[in-house]
Amino acid sequence: LDQSVVIDGNLVTSRSPADLPDFMKAILGFLSIE
Repeated sequence: LDQSVVIDGNLVTSRSPADLPDFMKAILGFLSIE
């Protein structure tokens, strides 16, 4: 996959530190759901 953030079940991951802004948005969204 060539995406800045991938969410699979309880796993949230990104490609590199350059993707940190997108990763943090995904983490915050993921944590607010639970």
